[in-house]
Amino acid sequence: MTIAQTKNLTRVYGHGPTAVTALDSVDLAIEPGEFVAVMGPSGCGKSTLLNLLGGLDTPTRGSVRIDDREIASMSDDEVTRLRRERIGFVFQFFNLIPILDAVENAALPLVLDGVPKAEAKRKAVTWLERVGIGNRLTGRPDELSGGEQQRVAVARALVSQPALVLADEPTGNLDSKSSNEIAALMRQISDEWGHAILMVTHDPGIAAHADRIVFMRDGRIVDDAHIADAAAAREAVKEAEL
Repeated sequence: MTIAQTKNLTRVYGHGPTAVTALDSVDLAIEPGEFVAVMGPSGCGKSTLLNLLGGLDTPTRGSVRIDDREIASMSDDEVTRLRRERIGFVFQFFNLIPILDAVENAALPLVLDGVPKAEAKRKAVTWLERVGIGNRLTGRPDELSGGEQQRVAVARALVSQPALVLADEPTGNLDSKSSNEIAALMRQISDEWGHAILMVTHDPGIAAHADRIVFMRDGRIVDDAHIADAAAAREAVKEAEL
């Protein structure tokens, strides 16, 4: 079953002559375990697409379906539950709670969902170890590097076992080494743990880790390219960077 699908998805801000069409009749489908990168110039609609898929905004026209459920037909409580249980979010600026350590930050979605703290922390530790930061469990954000903070944020996004991970420029605040490590981690999340990923990025080297690259311009999808041999594509990008 398709994890996420949009049809004729349109978002217009404002009215009359000052109206701005941020997204214009977008059709997109994301399958289980698929890693899709979205690229395009600033203002082309990439982040608007993520916000609509994540139920953080509402469309002017068209539809968004997650797990074959139409978001527009859900109540606010149902959309909130959908975001908690089926969608994970990773942002450019980490958005960790400064006074909480890595385990507490990663466990937060489960704690807020009523899971007993001991169980939530146990699951958080499992994911922190999986994403390669099991040695910094008690570190607070100001004690962690940017790459380490993003790994905590990724663990937080995965701790609820979402079907879909939405990542908005997850490497945009990192150096090149950490960026490549996070991109490789996104690939692992898709390959080994079966989570679908939609990632916005401006970096073609990061996008090359994906199965598909969707190119946007002026609110529309202008190309949707499957990477036939993703491993070969990543190697080609590495060679070009040397």
